Amino acid sequence: MVMGLSVILLLVLCLPFTKIVERNLEAFLFVMGVAACIVSRSFSWHLVQEALLHPLNITIAVLAMGLLFRWFEKPIEKGISRISHAMPFRLFIALFVIILGLLSSVITAIVAAIVLVTIIRFLRLDRKTEVRLVVLACFAIGLGAVLTPIGEPLSTIVVSKLDADFFYLLRLTGTSVIPAVILFGVLAALIVKPGQYTSAMETAAGKEPSIASKEDEGLKAEPASESYKEIVIRSFKIYLFVMALTLLGAGFEPFIEAYLLDLNPLVLYWINMVSAVLDNATLAAAEISPAMGDKAIQDILMGLLISGGMLVPGNIPNIIAAGKLKISSIEYARFAFPLGLAAMVVYFAIILFLV
Repeated sequence: MVMGLSVILLLVLCLPFTKIVERNLEAFLFVMGVAACIVSRSFSWHLVQEALLHPLNITIAVLAMGLLFRWFEKPIEKGISRISHAMPFRLFIALFVIILGLLSSVITAIVAAIVLVTIIRFLRLDRKTEVRLVVLACFAIGLGAVLTPIGEPLSTIVVSKLDADFFYLLRLTGTSVIPAVILFGVLAALIVKPGQYTSAMETAAGKEPSIASKEDEGLKAEPASESYKEIVIRSFKIYLFVMALTLLGAGFEPFIEAYLLDLNPLVLYWINMVSAVLDNATLAAAEISPAMGDKAIQDILMGLLISGGMLVPGNIPNIIAAGKLKISSIEYARFAFPLGLAAMVVYFAIILFLV
């Protein structure tokens, strides 16, 4: 069983970087999830029910918000244009990332990711800057969503498993998460130059973009309103993706229970980098125990949250943003992986020397 699960884990880690798997990521992960459950003999009627029901809330949110943004895209763009004109552009970018990250704990990470896609489309940045801004915003959303039980599946599972109150995770992780979200907002402001925004402002004002801005904008396709078919297909893909991760998590539970639960939380902190490709909510369900102290739970959660932003499959916001903006897995990882690794090192140093 261990050998079989190890092979499946290796495939899940490596194959998403190939083009054929990248184009069919949800189906691939579903097959791997079924295989993991077969190898570990984890299939049960309860698991089937969970796999079918668990994705529903997220799917409904993605579908509903997709429709709302299709219907109200123009008013939203006009509102964003007015706000961005009312303040320095770097300040706008910083506040955009910070507020979206923190609001994700209330509006859910799914809705926050859809808002991100809408605003990125409006900004029409050059390709390199766009990817970096998306990555930083996805890190902020993934972190901020943990502050309440309704923000993302991970926070829901942790609060339920610990039988904690609504504000438990805010008290537990707030002092780590909120500064991190602010830091990602500041970094976003630093990497986006005002000049890279010229074409968007000219377009919003009804002017013909300059030659230089046209060259920058050529790196990114002109955005268009989604069709109803695209919205439905994306919602189905999100459903299949979450179902696949549920199966993967269940299939790997015996492996995790046998080899991870007795490890030091600081070791688990680094092992949890696998949440870059596996569902961090499932890892949290397998690792978090009421017998643990708050400090151990906090360290484990931070490892899961930070590493969840390092690769496209690591978190739902990454999937939505990368899919809608046509950012490849390699393109995303080229900036996100070293950034996430640096964040992991910084927080680990804080754990060791400052806490």
